[in-house]
Amino acid sequence: MKKYIFAIVAMLIAVSAMASDLNKKSYLFAVKGTDSLYLDHYVSPVSGERPCMMFVFGGGFVRGTRDHEGYLPYFKFLNDNGFDVVSIDYRLGLKPLTTMKEMPSVRETIGLLNNAVNIAVEDLFSATLFILENAERWQINPKQIVTSGSSAGAITVLQAENAICNRTPSAAVLPQGFNYAGVISYAGAIFSVNGKPEWKSKPAPIMVFHGSSDKQVPYDKATMLGVGFFGSKYLAKEFNENGWPHWFYDIEYQTHDISYLPMYQNQNEILTFLNDFVLKKRPLTITTSVRDGNEPKRETKFKVMDYIDANYGK
Repeated sequence: MKKYIFAIVAMLIAVSAMASDLNKKSYLFAVKGTDSLYLDHYVSPVSGERPCMMFVFGGGFVRGTRDHEGYLPYFKFLNDNGFDVVSIDYRLGLKPLTTMKEMPSVRETIGLLNNAVNIAVEDLFSATLFILENAERWQINPKQIVTSGSSAGAITVLQAENAICNRTPSAAVLPQGFNYAGVISYAGAIFSVNGKPEWKSKPAPIMVFHGSSDKQVPYDKATMLGVGFFGSKYLAKEFNENGWPHWFYDIEYQTHDISYLPMYQNQNEILTFLNDFVLKKRPLTITTSVRDGNEPKRETKFKVMDYIDANYGK
């Protein structure tokens, strides 16, 4: 645990210096009801046409900001390696939970969560369309747009990829035949109200980081009455059985800290994924299993209600 604290402290010290090095421009990309949604475009110093990494922040669909200073080292790392970064707003569909005196029923909570995930995906697609419309002016390669997200943001990018592959109505706003060039999930999952997720077409290469003791977002799967979350372990197994390119970075007994730590501690692996899976399109399947002997053994089996209580319990 100490090394994680030291890493975070070092990161925060470096943040103020990094902010001045970043070339950021902000744009309004959509207005939905009373919500004005903005994105920040961090331009890489590398000349010529560039790939782009979209980023979706975390916060349980309740809180979070696209420009949190803790993300800046990740953005700078990507900029320095030739990727533009676009960090986006999205509507926080579960924010009303913060003002409720009592938690709604399980059925009501599931309905709210399903809506929150769906509107986050819609906003991601709106931001994607805005990038595609400006790709030539921004010198972004439209065939090399990658998504990444933390926690709720990781759920959003995985859900969006599934929506594209299943040609859902929300994905219809995107150009015919469009797909992301890759997806990186930091402690994410797919949420389904119709049983296990299906894939009607081959998905983009994914890189999924997850700790087996994550109590906020299921590491494997958590289901109840046909509704549930299907986490990184479940998705990696599914991708492996189908021979789809993926990299599962599995950290035993680690918690929801994996929703942000890899952005700073695993940059070499992230860059390898971007170079080999995305840019070179190598059809690789990799599983990296990590056990830190300094970390204590923690609980790894949770029920659906455990996740709901951990995220939204009063």
